[in-house]
Amino acid sequence: MLKIRKFAGIDVGSNAIRLLINNVIEFPDHRETQFKKSALIRVPVRLGQDVFTGGAISDHNVARILDTMKAFRYLMKVHGVEKYMGCATSAMREAANGEDVAERIKKEAEILIEIIDGKKEAAIIASTDLHQVIEQDKNYLYVDVGGGSTEFTIFSGGKIVTSRSFKIGTVRLLNEMVSESYWKGIEQWIREKTKAYPKISIIGSGGNINKLFKMSGRKPGTPLSYIYLNAQYQFLQELSFDERISELGLNPDRADVIIPATRIYLNACKWSGARKIFVPKIGLSDGIVKLLYNLELGERRLV
Repeated sequence: MLKIRKFAGIDVGSNAIRLLINNVIEFPDHRETQFKKSALIRVPVRLGQDVFTGGAISDHNVARILDTMKAFRYLMKVHGVEKYMGCATSAMREAANGEDVAERIKKEAEILIEIIDGKKEAAIIASTDLHQVIEQDKNYLYVDVGGGSTEFTIFSGGKIVTSRSFKIGTVRLLNEMVSESYWKGIEQWIREKTKAYPKISIIGSGGNINKLFKMSGRKPGTPLSYIYLNAQYQFLQELSFDERISELGLNPDRADVIIPATRIYLNACKWSGARKIFVPKIGLSDGIVKLLYNLELGERRLV
């Protein structure tokens, strides 16, 4: 008999906080378990603005996080979520009061949030449905752009070759907190790690590349070209912040960060020699749900 369960992932990012609730569909035969989005809630609490400029999360945003988490707890309850996992990334791990805020979330909202490092963040994202995108005989540079950090992972032969997290993200770039020498360090790493793979493509993840893909009107599975992305970058820069909202229909918290995000993807293409960018709709919250399920599956197999 078909079994439908509900799992959730909470992603406390530098630009927004997300709750993803997935239907996990288990089949009675040997078909692969399906993960279908039931609900996705995104709250634009820009923690990175506080942390990267002032070193700590402000009282105002602490209150907003607590309200968000209390709402998430009730949403998970009414959706019938049986398991969840919450992860906080760059902003929370760099905030002087990050651990204290996580403790308050646990106490006041009854939600557990684990502050994870860049390496674990990249590993969780890699546990998503990337295998459906990655072809065994091709090479890929996976680029996940966040508000505070960007994770780069090289795949070859269907496996991870190497991975690195850099403190470069859209909120940091907006606040002009990334030096030219830091950019140079990223360039050096990408060029060095990809030189053995002359034919390489980019796999992009994050809200900004998803929005760029949606704006392109392309069919799912069709890659964006470097030429298209570069043209979009020039076009977006020509528009004012207000025009990006009124003419393109972008949300205010997307209309500013989309430009620095595009810059990161373009540089990744330039330094790796990639000319195609594949955009599967995956992210940290998707990876969290898959990780939760796989951990449970492992426990079931041990019993």
